Amino acid sequence: MRTITRTTTSTRFVDREHAGRELAGVLTRHVHDDRPLVLALPRGGVPVAVEVAAATGGDLDIVVARKIGAPGQPEFGVGALAEDGPPVLDRPTLADLGVTEADLTETIRSERAEIGRRTRRYRDGRPAPAVAGREVILVDDGLATGVTARAALRWLREQGPRRVVLAAPTCAGQAERELAKEADEIVCLHSPPSFYAVGQAYADFRQVGDDDVIRLLRAHR
Repeated sequence: MRTITRTTTSTRFVDREHAGRELAGVLTRHVHDDRPLVLALPRGGVPVAVEVAAATGGDLDIVVARKIGAPGQPEFGVGALAEDGPPVLDRPTLADLGVTEADLTETIRSERAEIGRRTRRYRDGRPAPAVAGREVILVDDGLATGVTARAALRWLREQGPRRVVLAAPTCAGQAERELAKEADEIVCLHSPPSFYAVGQAYADFRQVGDDDVIRLLRAHR
């Protein structure tokens, strides 16, 4: 059964680390495994996931996903890719735009190359985490459209986890409801009635860079 757990809060988070600690405090009541696998969506999900892994005693790793932008509108997501999985496309939106999957061939190729670059750099030669049979917590710093989280969840399902929890400090209500079809449970601290961007939930929402991701992952290990 898919469930959504929300802790009502009207305050903004100081930064991603603060959000991670708040999220971890709730997650400890919803995790069934003594050592879950905590997977961050880079880049912004990594500082949040570090706090979750520390609080739950989990192993920390990443799932790299990339948005697929519409032709001529790269910021408008019409799908996403995760790791070596197939594209997850928003078919109704593509139909509305008059865009076919063939029109996205170059974009998909470019994003898959970027996924390869990031996984090599972030994992430093390590293989993708073994997911089969484990309780997995997939962490991001917020869910706006949820398109990259959906691709990551579908990739995870193919790996045979025992249970998957999607966790984020802030979520758009529509994304949260749609992603409930993909995860066993969603834990979100705050879903404001007027959601316009993930950054609205943070006082400090500075960009997380590749070097930050690598430093955080190495420090946790």
